[in-house]
Amino acid sequence: MRNDNKKSVIVGIFVLIGIIIMVTGILTLGAQQKVFVKSYKLKAVFDDVEGLQTGNNIWFSGVKIGTVSKIRFYGDSQVEIEMNVDANTQDFIRKDSKATISSDGLIGNKIIVIYGGTTQAPAIEDGDRLEAIMPLDTDSMMETLQENNENLVSITNDLKVLTGKIAKGEGIVGAVLTDSLLAENFRQMMANLEQTAVNSNQLTADLKEFSSSLEKEGTLMYELANDTSIFASLKSSASKLEKTTDEASLAASNINQATGKLNSTDNALGMLLNDEEFAAYIKESLANAEVTTELLNENLEALKYAWIMRKAHKRKEKAEAKEAEAAAQE
Repeated sequence: MRNDNKKSVIVGIFVLIGIIIMVTGILTLGAQQKVFVKSYKLKAVFDDVEGLQTGNNIWFSGVKIGTVSKIRFYGDSQVEIEMNVDANTQDFIRKDSKATISSDGLIGNKIIVIYGGTTQAPAIEDGDRLEAIMPLDTDSMMETLQENNENLVSITNDLKVLTGKIAKGEGIVGAVLTDSLLAENFRQMMANLEQTAVNSNQLTADLKEFSSSLEKEGTLMYELANDTSIFASLKSSASKLEKTTDEASLAASNINQATGKLNSTDNALGMLLNDEEFAAYIKESLANAEVTTELLNENLEALKYAWIMRKAHKRKEKAEAKEAEAAAQE
């Protein structure tokens, strides 16, 4: 009899422990599923729920606020999600808030994330439908990542080829980095640019000094800039200079016209300068005149020894002797 009572106590203890475990599990699951918490319902329609299941969690601002209660097809190919949300959050979620599907960690369960909303919009109400925002497709992200990796490999290969050419001294950059003469020329060019900058600064300072001298009384530039009489004198001088220039231009035109006539054969001087036949005729005439002069000189020399001319020549010598003697006596 004692053994039977002992067995009954043991069985009762195990039954009690089982009941306690079952109640604890029900309470735990109920707390997780917000079964025993006052809640309200929200809805959202997605084109693709991406594996979302009933019982998955609802998050708002990093806090779990509810669970997915129902998933059903909606319209032609969409899916409507019904959510049980803790009533304590009703004052914080606005009608213009949005819902999207995310993951609980990198490879965790799917969850619904409620975000956004402005204070200008009223608070959410039981049965309202939130605007659903489709998340980025993981497959598309992987395809984009793969394409980026391929582009990165291509860029790396191009960079490898480029750095190889630079190391070999190919191209402008490679020549600059490897050719010492070119590098020296580049340094010289930079030195020249620096000197040019210094000269520019000096020129700027000189211009500044010059402009300040325009405002300093007693200087020529100040007088030129402010004295109207000097301006009038300069204007008159410029007018006279312009007139002189016009006259010089007219004289130059006349000279050009006379020079043009010299190049023509319709006048005496132009014929002398340009007519070859006339020049040859003049040259021949001068030659003949020279021959005639020589012959005339010879005839005069011969005539001096003729008997008529000898007598006249003697008379001339006597007269010159008398004149010399009279001059000596004086």
